[in-house]
Amino acid sequence: MASRALPPIPRRHLLGMGAAAVGSGALWWLAARDGEPPPSGEVVVSTGVPSGVYAQYGQLLRSQLARDLPQVRVVLTPSAGSVENIERLLSGEADYAIATADSLASHRATDGTGALTACARLYDDYMQLVVPAASPVRSVAQLAGLRVGVGQDRSGVQLVTRELLTAAGLDMDRDVTAAREGIHTMPRMLEQDRLDAFFWSGGLPTRAVEQLASRHAIRLVPLGELLPRLRQQGEHTAYYRAAVVPPDAYPEVSGTTGVDTVAVANLLVTTAGADVTLTERLTASVIRGRDHIATVVHAAQRVDLRTAIYTQPLPLHPGAARYYRSVKS
Repeated sequence: MASRALPPIPRRHLLGMGAAAVGSGALWWLAARDGEPPPSGEVVVSTGVPSGVYAQYGQLLRSQLARDLPQVRVVLTPSAGSVENIERLLSGEADYAIATADSLASHRATDGTGALTACARLYDDYMQLVVPAASPVRSVAQLAGLRVGVGQDRSGVQLVTRELLTAAGLDMDRDVTAAREGIHTMPRMLEQDRLDAFFWSGGLPTRAVEQLASRHAIRLVPLGELLPRLRQQGEHTAYYRAAVVPPDAYPEVSGTTGVDTVAVANLLVTTAGADVTLTERLTASVIRGRDHIATVVHAAQRVDLRTAIYTQPLPLHPGAARYYRSVKS
């Protein structure tokens, strides 16, 4: 049967995440459904900074899709993170992307078009405040007057960082010297004494933090005490939850106990107009690829069918919904 080129939908990005393996139930979704030809053509996935988990996940997802949808060419495009990924979806530069639930809720609060939909809930991002092991900083409030990495502009990291600083009584633009850098530069800046601390939001473990800990003595500052105040700062903050960075996430980081922090879910996102068959089969591949992806991105182990459908604040894309209905029937 001749393959079908993807319809001329606007170009956008993609980033996906694994969910629990569905076994034989997922396999038949990778074959033609009801005689439909398999999708073909090119899709663009917007990922993140080169040394972040989004970029890592995107590479692994592309290899999974190469097996499951061999006639689809996946192009990965790096970005500053969630906020830029949302912008790219809306502008037509990307077809799929990963974005955090809080950044999506923040967008929906100012845009009522309903243009965005979700394919799956993925892994959680954990907020991490990294300081040198010998630093006197034991709370966010003690960052006043210091040089602090806050994440790149248009990143989800910077969105949460600003909220955390506000919850601690600090203004990001006035009370700290904010370095608007990403995870690809902040660890080296801390190591070279060009930063006193930096914030990062990512799956566990984040490779750049792991590598920094192997070269330089660092410590994670607890953030959990700020959660009650954080949740009073707007609708989007309702998507933050209490979490713990376990000791084995970074074995070389100072201290042996878990660190209280704040986490937020990542979603695989597309637009309402994305091709239904492509989105259905891509979602099936994401679920099927969990174990493969989780060998590198350990957080992907937590994705399964029971949680993947909880994509608030976005509705499921019709193609994703069709897939979930099929495997539950």
